[in-house]
Amino acid sequence: MFNKDKIFWMATFIFVLGIIIAVITQNQLWLFILVGSYLLRPTLASLNIGRESIDERQMSIQYRAGNIAFAVMVIGSIVMSIWESTRGDHSWEFFNAIVILGIAARGLANVILIGNYRESATKIIMTVGLMVILFVTLENGFSLGGLIESLPGLGIVGVGWLSKKYPKTIGGIIFVITIAMLFLILSRGFVIGQFITAVLITVPLGTAGIGLTMGDRRKDDSDDVHT
Repeated sequence: MFNKDKIFWMATFIFVLGIIIAVITQNQLWLFILVGSYLLRPTLASLNIGRESIDERQMSIQYRAGNIAFAVMVIGSIVMSIWESTRGDHSWEFFNAIVILGIAARGLANVILIGNYRESATKIIMTVGLMVILFVTLENGFSLGGLIESLPGLGIVGVGWLSKKYPKTIGGIIFVITIAMLFLILSRGFVIGQFITAVLITVPLGTAGIGLTMGDRRKDDSDDVHT
C-alpha cells in the first residue's frame, strides 16, 4: 500500500529495534515501541511531512480510521474509569487522565491548524480561564471561598479578552501567567492529579502566548490592533 521510501525504512527500523530490545531485556513492555512503527507515516502526514507519498484516498481513509480509533479509545477509557471507580480502585484516575488529555490535545490541535493564531490564542486563553473556574467550582461548590479561588480564572478570561486588542503585550503577560500557574499548581504536590492539571493549564497557555507573539498566518495585524 505504501511506497518503500525513507519513512517506510524508518518505520522498519523502529519495528526491528523494538523486537531486538524486547528480546535482549526479556521485557514485553518494550514491544510498545512497535506502535511507533505503525503510527509513524499517518502522524507525519498529519504534520505535512512526507504527505506527497500518500494520495487523497489514503488520507481520507487515515482521517476516518483515526477518528474511529480515537472514539473507541475514549469510550474504552471511560468504561475502564467507571469500572475501576466502582471497585474502589483509584487507578480510575489514570483512565480519566487519558480521556481529558486526549480531548484537550484534539481541541488544541484543531484551533492551531486553522492558522489564525491570534484568534485561536484568544479562544484558548478564555477556555483555560473557564476551565480553572470549573475545576474550582467542582472542588469547592458555590461558596464565597470558591468565588475567591475562581478569581485567577476570571482574570485569565479577562486577559484573553484583552488579547484581541493588545496581542503582543498580552502574549508576554501570558508567558508570566503560565510560569506562575505552573509554580502554583505543582506547589500543591507532585501527584497525578496536580500533574494533569498543570499540563492542561500551562501547555495551552504557553501555546497561546506563542500564537499571540508570532501573529497570524493569513493576514497581518489590522490597523486597530495595538502591540
